[in-house]
Amino acid sequence: MRLAMGALLLISLDGVAAQAPLRFVISDSWTMPMVQLERGKPTQGILYDVMVSLATQVGVPVEFHVLPRGRVENAMEQGEVDIRCYAAQSWLPRQSGDYLWSIPLFTQPDLLITPNSRPAAVNPAELPQQSIGTVLGYSYPTLQPLFDTDQLHRDDARNQELVLEKLLAGRNRYAVSNQWSLDWFNQRLLPEQQLRSVAVLQEQNVGCYVRNDPQVPVQRILHTLMRMKMSGEIDKIVRLYTGGEPAAVDKSETTKNRPGQVPGS
Repeated sequence: MRLAMGALLLISLDGVAAQAPLRFVISDSWTMPMVQLERGKPTQGILYDVMVSLATQVGVPVEFHVLPRGRVENAMEQGEVDIRCYAAQSWLPRQSGDYLWSIPLFTQPDLLITPNSRPAAVNPAELPQQSIGTVLGYSYPTLQPLFDTDQLHRDDARNQELVLEKLLAGRNRYAVSNQWSLDWFNQRLLPEQQLRSVAVLQEQNVGCYVRNDPQVPVQRILHTLMRMKMSGEIDKIVRLYTGGEPAAVDKSETTKNRPGQVPGS
């Protein structure tokens, strides 16, 4: 009897070991609180915790592929990875391949920010010609018409933290950041040093998309993500790193600077 039980246990363990890992793609442009990268590997952060919890609940091993931002879409199309999180369909207007999308998991505003201690609200379309701090490979639909006409110029950095560092150092007067990254960066600064939002460029719902492949447990993944969101687990992870809801933007900024004020947004 013991031999039979042992044989069954070995078969069960072999089955678990044989399961293909769920391969997540991570952009090397991500920084905290989204993901902390150490020696090219993720170690903590909102998206890291969500990915690990997702794979655990689906019941498969987890595998991370850290790639340059420009290679992320191609890796998905070539089947090198299975799932990409923190993405929006509007970012991928020419997306090819067979994918299924999760429900929206996060909402993130893109903000125009400045190092001034008392910034006034700004309409980006009225800025004089200058460079704006941006992340290499990121798209900014609200600002793109201004880039196209050379009214504004991109000053790309490899990741969001470097964009904020350059702004703090005075390399630019303005830059673009998501709310999470801005709040995280400001934590280590004195109040008079903190970077400020002067316009909401756009607010985006983001989620995950999965390759629709028979080798990938697509429906289990999507159902698990829905359960994680509806149960409050994902929001709890966000609060763990942000200390609560994202900081509110000054009402005078949001009312004076709607995304629609910028041509072509």
